[in-house]
Amino acid sequence: MLKRWFLSSGIILILVVLALQLLPYGRDHSNPSVRQEPAWDSPQTRELAAWACFDCHSNQTVWPWYSNIAPVSWIIERDVRKGRKKLNFSEWDRPQEEADESAESIQKGKMPPWYYPWAHLSGADREALVRGLGATVGENGGRGEEKERFRD
Repeated sequence: MLKRWFLSSGIILILVVLALQLLPYGRDHSNPSVRQEPAWDSPQTRELAAWACFDCHSNQTVWPWYSNIAPVSWIIERDVRKGRKKLNFSEWDRPQEEADESAESIQKGKMPPWYYPWAHLSGADREALVRGLGATVGENGGRGEEKERFRD
């Protein structure tokens, strides 16, 4: 009886997952052109930002294979859309209202989200990114002056 219930539940789950694939949301994997990047304080800062931030905060998103499978595709699509809206390193020619908060978000562990474990940096790399972002996108319009609050 219990064995039959598990088998029935498994079949129903598989059918539901297959049916979810028919929904069109989560498949807009476009990458608009890069218009302008910030004046990075160093190549290392850009490299670290590309590793940890660009998939959600640039027009250079690398869409992994599982970004085509619902419901994971929905989460990824939502995160990329929201991330690009809040801060987009590929559209530096438009106002980036929350750019000066980027280093602080990383320092406080708010970014990257816990459910993107491959984007997490080692302690030393995280501190280098925090310092570099502070210097690159600080409150002086990204002219290279590091914000006092990002210093240890």
